[in-house]
Amino acid sequence: MKAVLCKAYGPPESLVMEEVPDPQPGKGEAVIEVHAASLNFPDGLQIQGKYQFQPPMPFSPGSEVGGTIKAKGSGFSGFEVGDRVMAIPGIGGLAEQVLVKADSVHAIPDSMDFKTAAGFAMVYTTSYHALKQRAQLQPDETLLVLGASGGVGITAVELGKVMGAKVIAAASSEEKLDFVRKFNPDATINYSDGELKEKVKALTDDRGADVIYDPVGGDLFDQCCRCINWKGRLLVIGFTSGRIPEYKANLALLKGSSMVGVFLGRFRREEPTEYARNFEELLSLYQQSKLNPVVTQVFPSHQFVDAFNVFTRRKAMGKVTVEFRAE
Repeated sequence: MKAVLCKAYGPPESLVMEEVPDPQPGKGEAVIEVHAASLNFPDGLQIQGKYQFQPPMPFSPGSEVGGTIKAKGSGFSGFEVGDRVMAIPGIGGLAEQVLVKADSVHAIPDSMDFKTAAGFAMVYTTSYHALKQRAQLQPDETLLVLGASGGVGITAVELGKVMGAKVIAAASSEEKLDFVRKFNPDATINYSDGELKEKVKALTDDRGADVIYDPVGGDLFDQCCRCINWKGRLLVIGFTSGRIPEYKANLALLKGSSMVGVFLGRFRREEPTEYARNFEELLSLYQQSKLNPVVTQVFPSHQFVDAFNVFTRRKAMGKVTVEFRAE
């Protein structure tokens, strides 16, 4: 089979596509024939050697896929060869076939195509876990979403509205905010001028946001610590800005606020039953047309470098997928 390989850390241009042996399923495993693979910001960090978990070289990046079951190992139950599935292999998704474990596989709803399925699992489960378990977001609370046009950000906007919050969507350009407005946030903020704190205070009668969803970090995190409401929860999702910020303990004291970490992978391992319940609830919301996952860019497999560069150039809006088999 063909696979995109990282043989040395570097930019997307250092990746290569080569023929490699087909994977063989072991006990409790299956092989998925990949129709589409979704890219996420951590994939770009991983090929540069900058992510907290680095697989041994060489490796194929790509953490989530949509496709069909091609082969099963012993003990792999719940699906048959040919079934349409989405999966989070964690690694290896940018290939014609990928090896997956049973607990990472879910059926694709009949109304969902492979491209959408490839980008559904990680972003929605991350945002739902963040807002439901970690922030315990309540109806009528104010939710501020940074990086609102990105893959996780837009799902936080959607889910915040579904959960009854007042949603303020914030992004770095009017182009990105125009995209976000299709998801009906209650207000939007362009923070490219560096005045996020002032704009949030103006929209909340100087109270600040009750919950802040931050996948950006850096200077914006610093401002968030100063525009959060009493008993507010600041959700740490990631650091797309490149700088991991520091939390000022005196601000937590003065505002009675909390910094709350969100790590989907650990949640899956530590609380598998709760994770599975979240997933089923998300699929139910999709089938009720309460969620509208959007794939904004689809690249054929030979254009994998261009797909990665959407993230390196900070142009991502919605989901970006690489297609191995056209539907």
